[in-house]
Amino acid sequence: MRLTFPLFTCVSFLLLSSSFGRFVVEKNSLKVASPDSLKGLHECAIGNFGVPQYGGTLVGSVFYPKSNQKACSNFQDVDLSFKTKPGGIPIFLLADRGDCYFTLKAWNAQNGGAAAILVADDRVEPLITMDTPEEEDARADYLQNITIPSALISKDLGDKIKKELSKGEMVSINLDWREALPHPDERVEYELWTNSNDEWSQCKSQCINHGRYCAPDPEQDFSRGYDGKDVVEQNLRQACFFKVANESGKPWQWWDYVTDFSIRCPMKENKYTKECADKVIQSLGVDIKKIDECVGDTEADVENPILKAEQESQIGKGSRGDVTILPTLVVNNRQYRGKLDKGAVLKAICSGFEETTEPAICLTKDMETNECLYNNGGCWQDKAANITACRGVKFTGDGYTHCEASGALRCEINNGGCWKGTKDGRTYSACIDDRTKGCKCPPGFKGDGDSCEDIDECKEKLACQCPECKCKNTWGSYECSCSSNALYIHEHDTCISKDASTEYSWSFVWVVFLGLAVAGVAGYALYKYRIRRYMDSEIRAIMAQYMPLDNQGEVPNHMTQGHV
Repeated sequence: MRLTFPLFTCVSFLLLSSSFGRFVVEKNSLKVASPDSLKGLHECAIGNFGVPQYGGTLVGSVFYPKSNQKACSNFQDVDLSFKTKPGGIPIFLLADRGDCYFTLKAWNAQNGGAAAILVADDRVEPLITMDTPEEEDARADYLQNITIPSALISKDLGDKIKKELSKGEMVSINLDWREALPHPDERVEYELWTNSNDEWSQCKSQCINHGRYCAPDPEQDFSRGYDGKDVVEQNLRQACFFKVANESGKPWQWWDYVTDFSIRCPMKENKYTKECADKVIQSLGVDIKKIDECVGDTEADVENPILKAEQESQIGKGSRGDVTILPTLVVNNRQYRGKLDKGAVLKAICSGFEETTEPAICLTKDMETNECLYNNGGCWQDKAANITACRGVKFTGDGYTHCEASGALRCEINNGGCWKGTKDGRTYSACIDDRTKGCKCPPGFKGDGDSCEDIDECKEKLACQCPECKCKNTWGSYECSCSSNALYIHEHDTCISKDASTEYSWSFVWVVFLGLAVAGVAGYALYKYRIRRYMDSEIRAIMAQYMPLDNQGEVPNHMTQGHV
């Protein structure tokens, strides 16, 4: 397993040309389980606040209040509570868009006891990303305390859900984030786009390198304090620190630098300077001269290679849109949405691993999502008999020193402790789900199941042994071929000439034709022979009535004369 983390720091506003890029709305799946009239899959946009359950699912029942339908007021004021009773179904609050910030709707829903909030759009349009408020409203205390997931749904779906609820129907929904982030293999790549002064952000800007790289004035006052170019220079210094630290084989020092800089060099205390930054760099044992060389002359009328690369990386490629929100986390080329909480971010990164390849930290209780704990995963359950249709993994052992997965789905936990390998796009495993325990190497491999190695069928003469056959060993199998003018028959392990098969076919036709001819002649001869014998017997009978034959004696006349 190899974890890479290319980190990028970027200014909050780059060249004007980048503003004409492409913003991608990150989505997750919404499945309506009931009623039948609404069953199906729908898309919903992930809100850029709260904690989405990346890698997991959440099942709940939708509730649409009769009052405070836009969720702009505290539900305790209207005497409403959505808190779920023990063993009950979680409640998803459905709220209408409008009149207040999306974050305030989520905060009120969370305080009311809702497990998630669905915001129904009030206009027919493509889904958008619900973001946090800008300017001074972004510093509201409650923003960092929102923990429930949020999603924006289309007006059409919202209207249909309200209609079913008005008829007294129960609307059950499954929010699914398992495919929200790609998880192609055992390797996860992530980027963190940030700004050395993330707590301030406006649109007016000041620049370095003759207007090439700009940032807003942090205090919105050009007559005092720091300028936008001070922010850009610190962003550049952070990017250069990462470059130098990465080249020295210690990329993690970047985290130490940005953490120490934010503590020791705050803008509010007028310490947001190069001198303060150099002291932090020196305390970490990094060469200041190399960083200064990387930063270069910010007054020169030239391009800075570091910032130019940042601009190019900011533009979206493939499925990833432009980075327009700071800070932004990108996991496997897909932008993360939600609260940048360490637990939520780690869970999102863990969901980027291919199943069964997760590192140990991703399999801890805090990281794994056990869907069976919430409403039994929406499955059938007999509480009296303590049995359920929600499938989990069974473990065996003494519970103190040893536990191992057993039975169905055991291969999903560390591949059941068995060997697993991938090569040339093919994956083989020694774990078999229908076995309660044990490992067995798949066909084409040999070993004890804990380790397996490829069998060379050609060298060991296990296949492709006909004289004309050409054997080539492959990983987990083999390839058998013949000369260009022959075909290999796998079932009989033999080569047949294409021409020979044609000649054989025509020879067979001639044999059949000659056989039919011989049969015809023989039949005709038999027919002539039988006709001749029949005619001879008829002639002899006629002649016997008129003259005695040589071999016939006198025959007495027994006829009597009758009277007329």
